[in-house]
Amino acid sequence: EYPNATELPDGTLPSTSANGNFIIGPTHKAAPEAVLQNVPKGKIFTFTMTSEQSKIYNPGFVRAETVFDGAVNTAMTMPGDPSNVLIPTSYPGTWTRTISVYVPAQLRGRQKAPLLVVGDGGLFDTTIFTVLDNLIHQRQLPAMVAVTIQAGGQDAQGSQRGFEYDAVNGLYAEFVEHEVLPLVERKTGVRLTKDPDARATMGISSSGAAAFTMAWFHPEWYHRVLAYSPTMVNQQWPHSTALRGGAWEYHSPWPGPANPLLNANGFNLPTPSILTLGSPLIPLSDTKPIRFWYEVGDRDLWYPNPLDDGMHDWVLANETMAKVLAAKNYQYQFIFARNAGHVDFPTLTQTLGQGLRWVWAGYQRRDRDDD
Repeated sequence: EYPNATELPDGTLPSTSANGNFIIGPTHKAAPEAVLQNVPKGKIFTFTMTSEQSKIYNPGFVRAETVFDGAVNTAMTMPGDPSNVLIPTSYPGTWTRTISVYVPAQLRGRQKAPLLVVGDGGLFDTTIFTVLDNLIHQRQLPAMVAVTIQAGGQDAQGSQRGFEYDAVNGLYAEFVEHEVLPLVERKTGVRLTKDPDARATMGISSSGAAAFTMAWFHPEWYHRVLAYSPTMVNQQWPHSTALRGGAWEYHSPWPGPANPLLNANGFNLPTPSILTLGSPLIPLSDTKPIRFWYEVGDRDLWYPNPLDDGMHDWVLANETMAKVLAAKNYQYQFIFARNAGHVDFPTLTQTLGQGLRWVWAGYQRRDRDDD
């Protein structure tokens, strides 16, 4: 039941003017722009941020474990509700993260710069900065500042990274807007635009879901989104009574145990509700000004933890995203990559430049961002 897609010859990519669903692969050769070239290089600033500098994420979450993701992989779930994982080893704690800022060589004076915010900073910074160097030099992208933000720590439920990226709310965007970006401007001297059409988010896996969430809850800040293997599945923790399936409920209704749905009216006793809850979010909401490019691999993740809840198939989740985005007339390009795993690096080096070109298509600088 996957949506129809255009299968392209191996080694080719859809154009930057094409919308919809495309199949690429099975080989993934790095695009020329992903390789170092003799072009002007942007300047890189790097600094450390700690939880003591945050009001939004202070304290953070730290999960006690001796093996990476061990506490998640051995966790129990709530009786009768396999969607609700219990993490008794997660406690309040502190975090330290690295933030890197790419300032293009072409940025002039004190003009306000277009912005790219990247989650999971540090994992693919070298490739991202190389692509930006090459495509900005070729005038195929605007001279943007890129801010890569390391996650708060660890992975998945019960961790600071999971709490930041898998939450379906506006909190992470507010952390970036009010705590990270002011630090960036103070430490580097750059001025960042407030124009949402000149601001993009990017991420991988859970930070890919977070990139979409930033624009969904704050379209006044971001209109452009790019993601690899976004975690549009049930990873939100703590378990939410409002959106029990986390990011799965962007595209699909809650499939888990049915709880009584009651309606409150003043001080009267609650009665059975005839109303519907707010999910799935995309089908039941007005179309937002979001331009979304994303990719998933044919060998992407499926049930990487004990949550046997029907909401942990990355391929199914992202195929269903394509359905609901199309039904609501979103501008989107969905890449299904053959012979590709989760956040597949060869696929990233093949497609990142083209994905960025597509995401920034139609951008025009506004007078309010002049000196």
